[in-house]
Amino acid sequence: MAATAVGLALTLIYLLVAPSHPWALAMLIALGTILVTLAGRAGDAITTGVTVTVVMVVAELEPRNAWEQPILRFADTILGVLVGVATAWLLRRAMHPDDGQTPRGLPRRRERNLRQRPRT
Repeated sequence: MAATAVGLALTLIYLLVAPSHPWALAMLIALGTILVTLAGRAGDAITTGVTVTVVMVVAELEPRNAWEQPILRFADTILGVLVGVATAWLLRRAMHPDDGQTPRGLPRRRERNLRQRPRT
């Protein structure tokens, strides 16, 4: 999510100022790679580059209101994350309906009373 956010922020800032251009694509990929590497997340450089590339190519194909593309891709990303989390939750509930309860076939432990009878 962080790498996607970096790519979307870079492209939004750029597209607010100038139109999409192949040199801008290269510059933004390099800048995004440098930023996430300096932030200690070098593994996120690929995701940042892919995000920048997708947004800039779509902005090149549809140049009118190109600055909207990063915002739309952010909404797509949030929606995808929500669908993924909901699906995982539903599948977990379907596959393990008794989570948090004792396994079937085992007797439940009795809760001890605070006032137990003394053993004699």
